[in-house]
Amino acid sequence: MGKGGVGKSTSAALNSLFLAQRGFEVLIVSLDPAHNQSDIFEKKLADKPKQVTSHLKAIEIDQDHWIKRYLKDVHEQIRRTYSYLTSFNLEKYFKVIKHSPGLEEYALILAFKEINRKFSKMDFLVFDMAPTALSLKFFNLPTLSLIWINHLLALRKEIIKKRELITKVRLMKKEIETDKVLSRIQESIQEYTTLKELFEDPGLTKINLVLNPDQLSLAESRRIVEGLGAINISLSQVIVNKIQENSSMDHIDREFKGIPLLKAPFSETPLIGLDVLMRFLQANEEKLMGQPLQVLKNGIQ
Repeated sequence: MGKGGVGKSTSAALNSLFLAQRGFEVLIVSLDPAHNQSDIFEKKLADKPKQVTSHLKAIEIDQDHWIKRYLKDVHEQIRRTYSYLTSFNLEKYFKVIKHSPGLEEYALILAFKEINRKFSKMDFLVFDMAPTALSLKFFNLPTLSLIWINHLLALRKEIIKKRELITKVRLMKKEIETDKVLSRIQESIQEYTTLKELFEDPGLTKINLVLNPDQLSLAESRRIVEGLGAINISLSQVIVNKIQENSSMDHIDREFKGIPLLKAPFSETPLIGLDVLMRFLQANEEKLMGQPLQVLKNGIQ
């Protein structure tokens, strides 16, 4: 994560390549609508994994595709749950619904869950995140959804109680049926609880904050840390990117005291193309080996 222009896409690419070079099976996934990974690797990427180099594959998520898929799923759920309401002609509203606030983060969550499920056997999934505002909404979504869905659960249970009472009064017997709406609400609670726990577990999800040593970048980074902290998500490390020679780092060290810092020097050569990226990694291997991988494989911890 990080402010636009700090080099988070390049950092994600370098991190992925660094891990792949050490024998880890890595998939880098671009959730950023700008999709810079195609430019960085000089390879046309799509929503199916493409081999970038040995042990490294890449995907670029098509946000419009996942918005359509999300709306299709919603439509199907409503159709199944309320099949008796034949007067609902939802198709005519979908052109408006697809522009509703919040659809981007729901679509990205759907894509994230699918990637996480489909490629669970990879050693690392590296996500190049969207701009700060959308990324924070993405990580907030499970928490906010659970608040809303739990209110729906309480409301649905109250409706069921009143419905049973009416049935008893009118028919003198209890209505026996499976409540489709209640079942779907309970499924949603389980899905978002699992996702929330995944985001909060530092052993499974490692957030890398990328910033430059300037005040604007630092100010936005503070907001990111505060936003994540409010939903119980902590940083794994801070990547201070584009460091010039003799740059003062004291203010960065003070701001992120206790969080591992990875300091990446400024590159005079644009970091575009596999060969250039590999040369940069080789030149800075000693610095990069200091990052907190927290995994055991091939002698790396």
